[in-house]
Amino acid sequence: MTPAPVIIAVDGRSGAGKTTLAVELAARLRQHHKVSLFHLEDIYPGWNGLMPGIERYVATVLAPLSDGLAAEWTSWDWEKHYDGGLNVTLPAEIVIVEGVGAAADAARPMLDAVVWVEASGDERRRRALTRDGSTYEPYWDSWAAQEDEWLSTDQVISAADIHVKNLADGNAPDDVLRTLMYLPSVASILSPELSARRGLQLRSERLEAAPDAALLFETLYGRSTNAVWLDSSNASAVAGRSQAAARSRFSILADDGGTFGQSVMHRSGATQVTAGSASVTTSGPFFRWLDSVWGRRAVRAPRGYDGQFTLGWLGYLGYELKRETGGNDVPSDTPDAALLFAGRAVVLDHREQTVWLLALDASDAGEWMREARTAVEAAAAGPVSSVAGSLSAEPAGGPEFVSRDSATDYKRKIADSQHEISEGNSYEICLTTTLEAAAGNLDPWSSYLALRRRNPAPFASYLRFGELVVASTSPERFLRILSDGGMRAEPIKGTRRRSSDASEDAALRQDLETSLKDRAENIMIVDLLRNDLSHFAIPGSVTVSRLCAIESYATVHQMVSTIDAHLRPGAPRAEALAAAFPAGSMTGAPKISTMDILDQLESGPRGIYSGAIGYFSLNAATDLAVVIRTLVVNPDGAGGRTLSLGVGGAITADSVADDEYEEIRTKAYGVLSTLGADFPG
Repeated sequence: MTPAPVIIAVDGRSGAGKTTLAVELAARLRQHHKVSLFHLEDIYPGWNGLMPGIERYVATVLAPLSDGLAAEWTSWDWEKHYDGGLNVTLPAEIVIVEGVGAAADAARPMLDAVVWVEASGDERRRRALTRDGSTYEPYWDSWAAQEDEWLSTDQVISAADIHVKNLADGNAPDDVLRTLMYLPSVASILSPELSARRGLQLRSERLEAAPDAALLFETLYGRSTNAVWLDSSNASAVAGRSQAAARSRFSILADDGGTFGQSVMHRSGATQVTAGSASVTTSGPFFRWLDSVWGRRAVRAPRGYDGQFTLGWLGYLGYELKRETGGNDVPSDTPDAALLFAGRAVVLDHREQTVWLLALDASDAGEWMREARTAVEAAAAGPVSSVAGSLSAEPAGGPEFVSRDSATDYKRKIADSQHEISEGNSYEICLTTTLEAAAGNLDPWSSYLALRRRNPAPFASYLRFGELVVASTSPERFLRILSDGGMRAEPIKGTRRRSSDASEDAALRQDLETSLKDRAENIMIVDLLRNDLSHFAIPGSVTVSRLCAIESYATVHQMVSTIDAHLRPGAPRAEALAAAFPAGSMTGAPKISTMDILDQLESGPRGIYSGAIGYFSLNAATDLAVVIRTLVVNPDGAGGRTLSLGVGGAITADSVADDEYEEIRTKAYGVLSTLGADFPG
């Protein structure tokens, strides 16, 4: 008896393309493994024999193969409509079983992976009749009725590990192979395929150009379902080699197209990865999944390239991932994390006025680089205002927002926060609320262009994941980890509005700079982040290089500090990130007990707000911004869309309720005024 094989079932309704997919998948796996392939159509006892065929398959084929034994089974003679000869299917390292019912309820306990293949009814009928001709046509309806009856009692579709929308374009086999690698049940046997996936080569091209970034993004990714623009929208306002200029030096534009493109959504312990036409869902903590795909140096940066992003994952981590870092489990209407894998991207170097085209070496890399080069040249030749020129500087009739908390409610929660502080349960509580409105006809893209023009920021971003859109003008870095292990956090605590009157504006800045309360808030968060970084830092490497400095943006003055450290060699980077998540500037201190208090005080989930936006690069680097000053457009499940904007502030023992409420109005002003909306109430 040979060792039990890994058994993969390819199931789906007739005509979905299972046979071709199974054959092509077997061909790819045979490069590294011995593979057996079994087709259920060889064993069904006639056109009315779906259920008897499944029973025969489970008993005579699957049961012995799952024990590592040869399977002896009787075929069906479709011409004579009677049992045919005796056949033998030998066990192998991998066995692929294919056909309607391959993953039926009785079979699933013996399977290591289930692939469900989908196609539209008309397309399935066309494919089936094209393949089998007139022989099948008289039986199509009766066979379909048997499938309906089987599926009415069998949960095979929801139980499948991988779902494939088979377009019959030749991509499904490679897509399925990529998603299979995420399944723990088969990942070990696919180690040769995993090694090949990690053997990546980076192609690059440097262009002397300063394109209009908005026009370039719209040209390259305007029609992409999933796309990300990490946008240093204030780059033109900072120059030289200052710290502010360094934060705003690079912008990244990418989608999940091409050979290596993938996307991932995580909700409450379930991670769904989509690679082309195939999607796979696994269970477990998100940060554990992140550790499996990021944190090892897979590629080297091109010569002369100073950026830290060398392709990889981009997107957001929502605040509710705190369930994995000591917080409570609070479900959200938005995914807890959404990322795309960019196997090709455009990086703008604003300081050097250059553009880098980056692509993992693949058959489609050359064509993409030619298209990207053409788009860069066109965007560099076009006027900077070409995309945003038609937007009104003062939009009228904006959305009508409502607040989760009235002014009275919010001030009462401030008092409740101060009571918790007086009881010794926290030192500082970052209390937030949410403003919501119906999106109506609002265009997220045009809205973001207006936001970035009105509120330029070093960590602005535009994320599109299908109908979910995130438009952020965040000024705050959460955490950066360089490829060499250097770590930096830059918390913001302390805010004053800007004034058009120069004297008043200077006085507001001076007031923030000399405020003992704001300095106390900032220093408490600095201490918290020093502790967060120390968990995985080289002892003695944690330093505070800047304390309570003032930075001015278009609508606010902010108090910012900088904490640096160096990651221990070999330390797991996803765990180092988790140790600091969520940002202490959005929770308060101490973090875990304060998050618990916040869950009691706040009337719902924060969702994406208070989380992080950025990238996880193939050279093990990451740079993440705190999700603040951020508009989220989310489908409401009823055919409409909602807008949400989170706002909040740090509450301490000496907070004044009226002042704290005025602060959240100030923080919301930049986004609301751009939309032509007012603060509710």
